[in-house]
Amino acid sequence: MPVAIITGASKGLGRALASALAQRGWDLVLDARTPEALHTTAEALSAYGGGVQALPGDVTDAGHRVALVSAAWDLGGVDLVVSNASALGAEPLVRLEALPLEGLRRALEVNVVAALGLVQEALPLLRESAAGAVIAVSSDAAAEAYETWGGYGASKAALDQLAAVLGAEEPGVRVWAVDPGDMGTDLYAAAVPDDGDPRPEPASVVPAFLRLLDERPASGRYSAPSLLEVR
Repeated sequence: MPVAIITGASKGLGRALASALAQRGWDLVLDARTPEALHTTAEALSAYGGGVQALPGDVTDAGHRVALVSAAWDLGGVDLVVSNASALGAEPLVRLEALPLEGLRRALEVNVVAALGLVQEALPLLRESAAGAVIAVSSDAAAEAYETWGGYGASKAALDQLAAVLGAEEPGVRVWAVDPGDMGTDLYAAAVPDDGDPRPEPASVVPAFLRLLDERPASGRYSAPSLLEVR
């Protein structure tokens, strides 16, 4: 069975994607910072019959990243790495003039440095896979100028560039940066707590990610809404 490492997998998009892969028979290594929520997710997904390893921890910890890849190795290797764990830099979001620099550093460490560190750790196994792939979960804030989203958007723009270069450097591995579009997640609620407009559930965009895995287009940046359009 193929093996995926998914960060930020206890809820939201990470859990929704993990659930879809589990239903397809994938084995999973799941990461999140909250042990209770992560173990609840792992227990639920184990019902589909595949191997599920839950490793609570912080992706900025190099030892934790090593543990994630080691757990995947025990399951058979690494076929997919999904960098979904994200930090906003400030909760709620603020204008750049008020953005704490320590918050910006945290966003860069989680969204960029840790994402690359995990790929570096997993890369030898991804190269060995017949269908090795990396998904970097991006944001429209990486490409558009939205007030208060500057720090988070800058970190996601940097992640996009890393994904683009990695795709050029590793032609045997598919590397996709994916903008999932608007979703109703805890991350968004923390970013803009006063926004009462309903937003789509994360599960609604999962078919876009599955399409990438099924069709394996060239490495590059994709938007979930475009992938979901009728062909």
